[in-house]
Amino acid sequence: MQPTITSKGQITIPRDLRRHFGLHTGTAVCFEIEGDHIALRPAPAARDLAASGFGLIRSRRPAVPADYDAASLAQEP
Repeated sequence: MQPTITSKGQITIPRDLRRHFGLHTGTAVCFEIEGDHIALRPAPAARDLAASGFGLIRSRRPAVPADYDAASLAQEP
């Protein structure tokens, strides 16, 4: 089987490959560029992100408004 990309940018991963790599319906995947190839891998699980420490600390302060201009602090009065 030689899969082709649809007009929506979708592709069907052959069943044997899905079984071999344990890809099931709903499995998140990521694409990476490796030289002149595209690598498809299962996305890291959420618990892997916790090891990095990202998002573990929450602030009790109110969020900064999206239109806040930090450069305005550097202006002289």
